[in-house]
Amino acid sequence: MTNIIYAVAVLGIMGLAFGLLLAFASKVFAVEVDERIPAVQECLPGANCGGCGYPGCGGLASAIVAGEAPVNGCPVGGETSAAKIAKIMGVEMASGDKMVAHVHCGGTCDKAPNRTQYEGIQDCLGAIRVSNGAKECLFGCLGLGTCAQACPFDAISIVDGIAKVDEDKCKACSKCVAACPKHLISLVPQKATVRVDCSSKAKGKEAMDACKSSCISCGLCVKTCKFEAISIENGYPVIDYSKCKNCKMCAKACPRHCIEPYHTAEAIAELEAQKKKQAELKKAAAAKAAAAKAEAAATESK
Repeated sequence: MTNIIYAVAVLGIMGLAFGLLLAFASKVFAVEVDERIPAVQECLPGANCGGCGYPGCGGLASAIVAGEAPVNGCPVGGETSAAKIAKIMGVEMASGDKMVAHVHCGGTCDKAPNRTQYEGIQDCLGAIRVSNGAKECLFGCLGLGTCAQACPFDAISIVDGIAKVDEDKCKACSKCVAACPKHLISLVPQKATVRVDCSSKAKGKEAMDACKSSCISCGLCVKTCKFEAISIENGYPVIDYSKCKNCKMCAKACPRHCIEPYHTAEAIAELEAQKKKQAELKKAAAAKAAAAKAEAAATESK
C-alpha cells in the first residue's frame, strides 16, 4: 500500500514539475503573432483557392501583414475584402481593373471540325495524349471541361464545343489557367472588349482548313493598330492591354474575324454593313468632287 502511495506521489510531483517546466518554456520560447494577421484573415473569404499565389488565406494574411503582398491581393474577396484589410493595415487601397479569365479559342463545333472520334476519358489531359485530341486544329480547345472541373466558382462551362467563362462568377483565381493543357486561358481586364479568340500557330491554308475563324498570321491587325498594342507572337496576335485603347480597329481589320467583338455572325454582319455604308459615302463624295471639278472646268472654258 505504501508503495502505491509513493508511486502516486512521485507521479504527481513529476507532473507538477513538468507542468511548471512547460509553462516556463512557453513563456521563454513564445513566438509573438502579430494580432493583425488573424484580423486580416477574417476579412478574407476563406476559399483557400491559391489564386493569390500563397498557400491559402492564412498565407496571404501573413504576407499582407509582412508587407510582401498588397491589401487587394485576394482575387476572390475583391474590393470589399481589400477595403476592410486596408483599414486594418492603415493604408490606402490601390484601385485596379477587375480581371477575368478568357479562353483564346473560337473553334466552335461549326467552325472547327473533328478529324477523329474521341471516346476516351472525358478530360482534356486524357484526350491530349491521344493524337493531341480529336479536333482538326491541334492548338484549339478540346471542349472536355478540365478547366471547368478546376474552377471552384462554377464560372466555366462547355458551350458549343469550347469553354466559355461566366465573367460575373469569375474571381480570377487562375485555377483554369493552370489546368488547361493547351494553355488557352489567360486573365484579361474585364473592361477590355477587344480580345483574341485564337491561339493557333498554324499558318495559311493549314490554319484555314483547321478552323473557319483561325488566325493566319497576316499581320493586318498589327498594321492597323495606331497604339502598338497588338503584336504577333508564336504565330497569333497578343494584346498589350496597358497600351490598348479599345478602339476595335484591329478587330475590324481581321479578315478571319478571330478578334472580339467582331467574331459572331451578328457582329460580322453589322461590320459589313458599316463598311458598305462607308464605301457608298466615299463613292458619293468622289462623284460629287468629280462633278464639281467638271463644272469648274466647263465654267473656266467659257
